[in-house]
Amino acid sequence: MLARWLQRQWFDQRRLTPALWLLLPLAWLYAGLSALNRRLARPQRLPVPVIVVGNIIVGGAGKTPLTLWLARQLRDHGWRPGIISRGYGRTGDGIGAVTVASSPEEVGDEPLLLARRSGVPVWVGRQRAAAGEALLAAHPEVNILLCDDGLQHYALARDVELVVFDARGAGNGWRLPVGPLRESTARLATVDAIIGNGFKGALPSSANLFDMTLQPGLLYRLDDPQQTISADSLRSKGPLHALAGIGNPERFFQTLASLGLHCEKHPFPDHHRYVAADLAFARNGILLMTEKDAVKCAGLTAGETWVLPVEAELSPALIELILEKLRGRQVA
Repeated sequence: MLARWLQRQWFDQRRLTPALWLLLPLAWLYAGLSALNRRLARPQRLPVPVIVVGNIIVGGAGKTPLTLWLARQLRDHGWRPGIISRGYGRTGDGIGAVTVASSPEEVGDEPLLLARRSGVPVWVGRQRAAAGEALLAAHPEVNILLCDDGLQHYALARDVELVVFDARGAGNGWRLPVGPLRESTARLATVDAIIGNGFKGALPSSANLFDMTLQPGLLYRLDDPQQTISADSLRSKGPLHALAGIGNPERFFQTLASLGLHCEKHPFPDHHRYVAADLAFARNGILLMTEKDAVKCAGLTAGETWVLPVEAELSPALIELILEKLRGRQVA
């Protein structure tokens, strides 16, 4: 409930409410500690190029589909990518490989989805440089790394920085916890490209902005992924329930509405760890969910459950910009 209240304060209110004014000292403290952390960081450079995909706001904005798009594009251009991630929400901080059979409790929901969808090696570790070293030792064929959600992890040197925004933009523009910003918007002037997932806000004049759209595919059944169904076929069924535990659940609900699927909405916090009781509302209906939620909900649903996959679409100019940036980088 606190998380939902803060989200409303950050993104629905453009002026600070009295409650947020009381949090200003914490925002100043957070900004100071963040600056100190960046100044004291000693970035470790790995023997292969590193592309960081991140954002300056808390919560998801579309990093996972962008990372999947980048992995596919890099392979199409002759690179052999691997992916490293902290594995937010998992039970431990150790370093380890993510396989299609891993559990979300062990590796995190997003890394598990990346492993199942990307077809490239995925490793997790709180210290991303150490995770990268472990991945490269296990997969010497890998010659480039994608770091999922590592923009503020300054202990890892990077060659390309990409920042993702969704339609919520920077919210009220304040630092945590008064606003949603991990870093100030001035940070945008230093990154290589900004990816707008429905974002239409103002940006630094020097920014390279690329639009990203998420194209929905055929829904597949949670307990039998080989079984698919179109949105048209679902419209006549019901009642329909939509579940989303992502950074911006409303984005998923709007996608379903654009497909003509009118559902009862059930938002959950990002990275929510589901139990069967959370899904009891769908016993007498049909449940629709994101792929990120699906990796955590296997075996928890009693009724008919369908998963909506999405694919990122971006201009080829983005991969060309990245490749140009990487030219001349010595690869070990």
